[in-house]
Amino acid sequence: MQLIPFYRKKKEKPDSELLGLYLETREPEVLGELYARYMHLVYGVCLKYFKEPEKSKDAVIQIYEKIHLEIHRHEVKNFKSWLFVVTKNHCLMDLRKKKPGETVRVSTEEEWGLFMENEAELHPVDRTPDEMPEQALEKCMERLKAEQRKCIDLFYFKNKSYREISGVLEMEEKKVKSHIQNAKRNLKICLEEKK
Repeated sequence: MQLIPFYRKKKEKPDSELLGLYLETREPEVLGELYARYMHLVYGVCLKYFKEPEKSKDAVIQIYEKIHLEIHRHEVKNFKSWLFVVTKNHCLMDLRKKKPGETVRVSTEEEWGLFMENEAELHPVDRTPDEMPEQALEKCMERLKAEQRKCIDLFYFKNKSYREISGVLEMEEKKVKSHIQNAKRNLKICLEEKK
């Protein structure tokens, strides 16, 4: 009889397999195992935004609770990439609540790469003024459809949430999200033409 050393590391299941298992069973332990693989990266991203270790630790827990509720509503193909987006959005929304109108510079794209092991392309609207000429943005904003322009203005420049914009413009939240996504895409195309 051959003894297997107790210290041998068991083979980890791939992310996609764990994700599928969680979506099927809804066992919190399965999601916990998957999230644990990237907790240090989530903490690093939060620390880049908040610059406070305690606040970043709290955010790691809040983000876990958020993905536990949200993951069923999305078609997640790559858990790590999706988690990065959720983390970034969580931090931005938190900062937007606390510091209205203030531009927050987080880090360079190279630093993002160190945390997430892939380059994270910031959307042009998310860039700080020194990275993007203000006149170019204004000209591109003028080219947007009226509803897209209103949504982008309220979301990025007036720091309103989807729900608040929905109330102000009297339209469904889905429409607000759609207008913001389309506007961001159109702005990106326009700003790239102006380079």
